[in-house]
Amino acid sequence: MIITEKDYVDKAEAAIRSHKSRKDRRNKPIAMVTTSKIRNLLAMASDICAEVQGQKEGQLSDELCGRIDYLKVRFLYEAGREDTVKNFVEDAHILECMNGIKGDKKNFILFSRYMEALVAYHRYLGGKD
Repeated sequence: MIITEKDYVDKAEAAIRSHKSRKDRRNKPIAMVTTSKIRNLLAMASDICAEVQGQKEGQLSDELCGRIDYLKVRFLYEAGREDTVKNFVEDAHILECMNGIKGDKKNFILFSRYMEALVAYHRYLGGKD
């Protein structure tokens, strides 16, 4: 996992600051992902998180692991549809974080908290709809 309990908030802030400062080839600012789009991504993760928290410690059920894999597919799809989402997914290293879950309850809960931190910093640092 590329995030830990100790650094996920700092990494979320750095990711949003990086995302906000992106520039195109002509050095013009590139639009940030919208608040509604990032909140939709968070909502998908939160739906799974509610079920994950009901599981006992350790490995998640095959059904939940399948839902997490599908969540990754949805992130990829949304990133393929919009460049702003793709930039956000890349800047926040979302796919790497998801690969680090590996069916572990603690890792998924950490990922979910990271997503919440990303939304919070996005809003705090000027993300718009």
